[in-house]
Amino acid sequence: MSLKFVRNPFAAALLGAAVVGLPATIFAMGHEATPVVPVAAPVPQASGVVGRAALPDFSAMVRAYGPAVVNITTKGTVKTSNRSGGQLRGFPGFGDDDDNSPFGQFFRQFPQQQIPDSAVRGEGSGFILGADGVILTNAHVVADAKEVTVKLTDKREFTAKVIGQDTKSDIAVLKIDAHDLPTVKVGDPAQLQVGEWVVAIGSPFGFENSVTQGIVSAKGRTLPDGSYVPFLQTDVAINPGNSGGPLFNLDGEVVGINSQIYTRSGGFQGVSFSIPIDVAMNVGKQLQATGKVSRGKLGVTIQAVTQDLAKSFGLDKPYGALVSNVEKDSPAQRAGIEAGDVILKLDGQTIEDNAQLPAQVAAKSPGDKIKLTVWRDGREKELSAKLDEMTDKQLASADDADDNVAASGKLGLAVRPLTSDEQKQVEVKGGLLVQNVAGAAADSGIRPGDIVLSANGKSIDSVKQLRDITAKADRHIALLIQRGDARIFVPVDLG
Repeated sequence: MSLKFVRNPFAAALLGAAVVGLPATIFAMGHEATPVVPVAAPVPQASGVVGRAALPDFSAMVRAYGPAVVNITTKGTVKTSNRSGGQLRGFPGFGDDDDNSPFGQFFRQFPQQQIPDSAVRGEGSGFILGADGVILTNAHVVADAKEVTVKLTDKREFTAKVIGQDTKSDIAVLKIDAHDLPTVKVGDPAQLQVGEWVVAIGSPFGFENSVTQGIVSAKGRTLPDGSYVPFLQTDVAINPGNSGGPLFNLDGEVVGINSQIYTRSGGFQGVSFSIPIDVAMNVGKQLQATGKVSRGKLGVTIQAVTQDLAKSFGLDKPYGALVSNVEKDSPAQRAGIEAGDVILKLDGQTIEDNAQLPAQVAAKSPGDKIKLTVWRDGREKELSAKLDEMTDKQLASADDADDNVAASGKLGLAVRPLTSDEQKQVEVKGGLLVQNVAGAAADSGIRPGDIVLSANGKSIDSVKQLRDITAKADRHIALLIQRGDARIFVPVDLG
């Protein structure tokens, strides 16, 4: 059974919604709740070995902030879409059928569900930020909705306006015509600790103001859904209808917005994901001001640094983001970033995992200047870049005969230089076309028709170059491979 990331529920969006100006102060961090009362009692701190301790009582928290959590229902038409049900979306480019190869693992195509157009009702959750009726929820809750209704815990119902929505972060801002409403207060997700208690309030399956609890399982998770969000992972029970609801810490502060689950069955299985509230508040301010969200763009394609790649590049441990491609006329190219660089730090902050980099860059504004520390030729190099604004070919068959073919020994490749016409066709300089593959290269997932662009960070334009670099390599060699329009570094264990 396939794994799925599920965004709940099947809802859908307001057409032609007007952007309404609202006071920016409602999006300020640390917004005070009304009323403020004592919340959950913290778990007693244990010294030494953790023993039995009284569990926290969440009843005061629910009494204080439950009234600020709303039920959202939508009416609309669901259009045929590969996002229905939150299916993992396939990666473009490689389409490799071999699940054991790095291409199969990294660019595997996931099944996509197609659903015919139909009139539907959707249901989700949200929470009140401003006493004048400003509400935060998930964008997918109101996506394509023609009518959005907000129901309060006192049973009052209001037709809501969609102030703005951003699909990349999955955040939407709503407004209802009401006053003196109960509100939440906003916390700081950076202060959350893995293992800390958290509480969700929402409307799973339409059961309004349901409360579930759990702990923070991990922070800074990046999911393969095209978003730029460093998700909070929890084991709080989240089900269809919980989407858009708040995640509270023990101080009664909202630290996240419940958004997705990871599941084999389609239901909750102990892994849920929430959008950090600071990310949501930043998006909300921009939606309020302009109706859209601007994000920084660096212009690089990156991949993870594995243990083998770290050895190939001379790094003492696997960390950072390996640049496999640099976009033409991008901030990265203007800054001097090259394919084969490993980005180790952004503005002095270490990139422990490559997934951190897109979220950190996207959090910047167009025009911002950033400092990058990259690893190149066995040493660190400092570069500066000014960010732009983010916006969203096949060779002849490898079976063609050619006398200018040479095998690169222990690497297991039979290659030939690209012709000038082929270089123009795929827009590269130099490069070797793989015609046959065996041994170590085959084990690493390289196949006929691939183009070898570089080896251990050195551009390749002749068979001799590849032979010489392979001969000098110790046990590992990192090849930059192009297949179609996609590029990826492949570590090859030479044995």
